[in-house]
Amino acid sequence: MQSSLKKSLYLGLAALSFAGVAAVSTTASAKSYATAGAYSTLKTDAATRNVEATGTNALYTKPGTVKGAKVVASKATMAKLASSKKSADYFRAYGVKTTNRGSVYYRVVSMDGKYRGYVYGGTSDATFAGGIKSANTTTDATAPSKTQAYYLAKPGTTNTLWTAPKYTQYKASKVINSTEALANDIFYVDQAATKTREGSLYYHVTDQTNTKISGWIYAGALQTTPSDSVLASKGVSITYIDQTTGKTVKSGAIFTSTGATAGTALTDAQVTDINGQIKTAVPAGYSLTNEAVVSTSTKFGDTLTVTVKANAAAALKVSFNKMDATTNAATALDTTSALGSDGVTKVADAQNNFEKNYTEPEGTTPTSSDLTSALSTAKLDTLYVPTANGATTYNKYTLNTNLLPLTATFGNTSAAALYYTQATGTYQLSGSTMTEVK
Repeated sequence: MQSSLKKSLYLGLAALSFAGVAAVSTTASAKSYATAGAYSTLKTDAATRNVEATGTNALYTKPGTVKGAKVVASKATMAKLASSKKSADYFRAYGVKTTNRGSVYYRVVSMDGKYRGYVYGGTSDATFAGGIKSANTTTDATAPSKTQAYYLAKPGTTNTLWTAPKYTQYKASKVINSTEALANDIFYVDQAATKTREGSLYYHVTDQTNTKISGWIYAGALQTTPSDSVLASKGVSITYIDQTTGKTVKSGAIFTSTGATAGTALTDAQVTDINGQIKTAVPAGYSLTNEAVVSTSTKFGDTLTVTVKANAAAALKVSFNKMDATTNAATALDTTSALGSDGVTKVADAQNNFEKNYTEPEGTTPTSSDLTSALSTAKLDTLYVPTANGATTYNKYTLNTNLLPLTATFGNTSAAALYYTQATGTYQLSGSTMTEVK
């Protein structure tokens, strides 16, 4: 009996020992989860809660250490958002939970709304740390003068007004869907900012026609001069016609004046002003046949045709200069005994022929190709200048076509400077041909 009792006790103890080991094993393998405290809404100014990912922590549906938390954006994805060059990948923090282990998790949403969840934020709900950090989505920029008037470059839906530059604040929205109705309005700038990631400049503007309309707009969508449609409605459009040929010499010229209002008749002062502008803008080489183009019966928004006549033909006077190949300094070239490109015609005679035969209406400017061709025809594209008085050898000078006087006009009172570069070697007239001396 004693033997049976010992055996029973042994078996009982063995069973208890096995159960204890099993219990310990079960406890050791069970995952330990944190618990999250109550949710709190962040109430500080929204702009101070703009953050960006650091790339060190993932984004979860719940605080990451709480049971049931699922990954919304992996650590790798958050790292990509951290280095992004798009404002859409910033976040706005709007809530917080703290676990029983002291870990703070912020509730965040990306500026474009694509990602939303909890990210580890350090151990204090007073600062952003861990997986996020504070972000300045824009930086202040220098605003233009408040008296500088701006107009919409291309009114429409592409670049309109926003409550904040797009994606720099959460739920930034359009103030107006289309700016087409604002095409004729004037805007003034009172603030300027640059989107930190993209580097694009934005202006905060107010519509002077309707001051209730204001917002942020891409700076490139503004211009300091009115668009053609604005000018056409508040100006007088002029087309210049050659009275002899009937051909259009210039079109699309629009003139306006102080106090111009679309559809209203010009005042005496505006008539004087605009007639002066029309005369000044007459195409080169032409003059008005009648200088009283507009009158007090003309209205802003009208389109008028004006006849012009070609000026009398005039010559283009020229002078000859040489350029130092090293310093590019220019000095007058003595062409007293020089010969033209054919080695026969005297430069003085070639110059006279050029100024006699190459004429255009006074006040017009020659094109580079026309002037080059005319100088070549006149034998002035190359000059041969004696090496010394009485010498039979010559230095060769070639016209520098890159420095043609394209600002010169026919009928100019002062000679237009031509520049020549000296070639290497010396030349000698052999029969009627210039050959290089060997």
